[in-house]
Parts: sequence; C-alpha cells; structure tokens
Amino acid sequence: MENINWGELGFAYMKTPYNVRCVYKNGKWGELEISSSEYMNVHIAASCLHYGQEAFEGLKAFRGVDGKVRIFRLADNAKRMINSANYLEMAQPSIELFSAAVLKAVELNSEFIPPYESGASLYIRPVLIGTGAQVGVKPADEYTLVVFVTPVGPYFKGGEKRLSAVVYRDYDRSGANGTGHIKAGGNYGSSMKSTVISHDAGYDAVVYLDPREKTYIDECGAANFFGIKNNTYYTPESSSILPSITNMSLMQLAQDMGMKAERTQIALTDLPTFDECAACGTAAVLTKIARIDDPEKGVNYEFAPMEDSVCDKLYHTYRDIQYGRSEDKHNWITFVNVK
Repeated sequence: MENINWGELGFAYMKTPYNVRCVYKNGKWGELEISSSEYMNVHIAASCLHYGQEAFEGLKAFRGVDGKVRIFRLADNAKRMINSANYLEMAQPSIELFSAAVLKAVELNSEFIPPYESGASLYIRPVLIGTGAQVGVKPADEYTLVVFVTPVGPYFKGGEKRLSAVVYRDYDRSGANGTGHIKAGGNYGSSMKSTVISHDAGYDAVVYLDPREKTYIDECGAANFFGIKNNTYYTPESSSILPSITNMSLMQLAQDMGMKAERTQIALTDLPTFDECAACGTAAVLTKIARIDDPEKGVNYEFAPMEDSVCDKLYHTYRDIQYGRSEDKHNWITFVNVK
C-alpha cells in the first residue's frame, strides 16, 4: 500500500483492493462474491440505467482509541436500504446479508482504515442496482448489491469552518410525494444543477424548501438540517426528507443531555429565533451554519459563533461514541474482526 497522508484526505474516491458483491436472480439472493475489479458489466437495458432502480447507503468504520474497529449503526443502514428497495420495487437484501457484505468489505480492506486521531475514516458505500434488462417501465428481475470502501477525510474541508448556504426556490430536491424519504440516486441527480450554481456563487450548500409551499426548510444540500433554541433540538418534519441516521442519533444524544428534541415544520422566517443551526449526515457529520442567504427576498440570516455551543457538545459526544472514548449506551456500534 502506498503511503497515505491521512490528515490531508478529502472526501473523494481512492481505490482499495477489494469489493463485495451479491446477485439476486431467479427469485433469490446468491452467495457473497469478492472482486478486485472496480468495474461492472451491466446490460444496456438494465433498469438502473433507464428507470432509476438504484439505491445506496453511506456509513463509516473508525479505528478507536483502543485500536478496535467500529462501524456506526450498521443495522440501521441496512433497514434504510430495505426501505429504499421496497419503495423502488427492488429485491430487498436482508439485514443479515447487508451486514455480512459490509463486514467482509471492511475486513478485506482493513489496511485502509485510517489510524486513530488522523481525522479520517473508512467510508462504506453499499449500492443496490437493477441489472435485469427491461424496455418497458417495470421492475427488473435481477439485482446486484455491491459494497466498496474508501478512506475519506471531512466532507467540508477547513476544520471548524462554518457553512454558508443559499435558498433557491426554483429547484426542488424531490417531489412532495416522491422519493425524498428514501436514499435513491435520483434525488442527488436532481440536486446537481442547483449545487453547481451555488458553488459557483461561493456557497457551500443549497437550502431546499418544501416543494408544495416553498415556505418550510427541508434539507441543507445532501444533509439534514437542525436548529437549537430554548434547550430544544428542532429538525424539519416533511415527507420529502431523508431520515438521516446521523440526525436520529443527534436527537437521541440531545435528549441524553437533558434537552427536548422535536420534529416539526421550520419556516425559513423562523431562522432568526434560533441560537445556532447545522447540517448533519454521515459525510458531513455535524457542520455548523454561519449564514443562510435568501437572495430572492433580499434577506440574510446569520448565526454568530458561540462559546459553549450545543452543536459542539453534540459533535464531541457523537464522535466519542464512534471512537470508543465513551460508553455506547444505545448499542449503535458493531465491532469488526480486524487487527
């Protein structure tokens, strides 16, 4: 393995030796297969290419303070993929199959798990695609589950950098009754245009509003949104928001700290009432927001840096569990059998 500067890693793909695959055919899942190829042979009429039968997950493995390797909330990621597959009428891998594929991929590529305190982690990407040939619009009869891993650094570079975000009403991340509540590739494809425009304008992310009324906050880029006020953790309630496992974890940790936690509609005009706001997700972890600009209305919402920030407390508590520095009270950790 080449020498890797773990502290300088960005959130990008790096080749690792192996990936794990499993094929659904003739009404059942086959055995796990190990591959050293970065490529797949896919039929030109595969349903994933034409009709968007594709779902994925994102989770991480960490080398802890005790040298042990931990995966955070593995079963919950499996359940979310099952939910995505169900909605897209795809074959659903069991929790056991999903977990076995993930564990095998991490074990096979254990030399790429970044060292403790490097600031990096091993990102795990399970992908489920329809590989059966279809010309008519209907579910495929064959599917492939692939799990690959790659070491990554922070999604947003810059250490303690706080985000600047912008509201664009001309773009929706997903439809009101569409696929926003599952982790489907199409949701991210529909956000590409607005993301590029926002980056070109100097912003880190787009704040998407609800697709019906354009009044309430849905998501912040590819991450969930939350805000803190009155000793309460607030996060948006909407049928078009991905149920972020990071967000669910942070809500629980807020309650453990003696706070209230609520899912409710958050109007854009409510922002001045919040002490602090942040984006959260597997990739973003917890990244505080400095400002949200609404150019259409000519309004800028700013959040001053805070000492003794609730976001900081949540972030450190969350990371302490992932790295084994504090007790895993909620049984979120799965240990990987590697040296």
